[in-house]
Amino acid sequence: MAIKQKILIVDDDENIAELISLYLMKECFETKIVHDGEAALVAFNTYQPDMILLDLMLPGIDGYQVCREIRSRSQTPIIMLSAKGEVFDKVLGLELGADDYIMKPFDSKEMVARVKAVLRRYRPIHTEEPDKKDSKCVEYPGISINLTNYTVLVDGRNIEMPPKEMELLFFLASSPNQVFTRDQLLDNIWGYEYVGDTRTVDVHIKRLREKIRDHASWRLATVWGIGYKFEVK
Repeated sequence: MAIKQKILIVDDDENIAELISLYLMKECFETKIVHDGEAALVAFNTYQPDMILLDLMLPGIDGYQVCREIRSRSQTPIIMLSAKGEVFDKVLGLELGADDYIMKPFDSKEMVARVKAVLRRYRPIHTEEPDKKDSKCVEYPGISINLTNYTVLVDGRNIEMPPKEMELLFFLASSPNQVFTRDQLLDNIWGYEYVGDTRTVDVHIKRLREKIRDHASWRLATVWGIGYKFEVK
């Protein structure tokens, strides 16, 4: 019998939390509900979920702080839920390490689709065979990007980053000097079912540049008006 994936639902609105849980259980997920930030951090340690659906407006510790705390020690996927639709709020959530952002009120089918999409992207971390011959690895002077074990080494130093950042870097580096539009990157990294805007790509590129500085042999380059490329000199 297949092991059900566990999803931690963090929302102070009991009705919304129960509704989310119902939809996910119909899709054969296991769920646990908590209603505040402190309980979320405790449940994260004890329940050990495969994903967290995290409301931003929580009593006590808010969703931003919960995300920041969890992301400091784990790459467990996080989807933020919020009635706040301003670009600033979305960008802040993504910069803190969230994998997706869903606006309330949301369509149940879209919510389930996003949960499945994020879990599909995250699954290789757990299921990829380390000794597989067709190892997904790209190397250049001073950098190694390995999607077999999800590691990035820069000058021999391990660089921690969430799965989507690593997948974006790997995708660009796998086609050196090829320019990709933001829409192409959304389709290839986030998937066709992703309902978001191209600002998502910009945020992830910004975070990559904060972690990986330009090298004498390569860099993450912006092609103004078009998109991005991994430039090899």
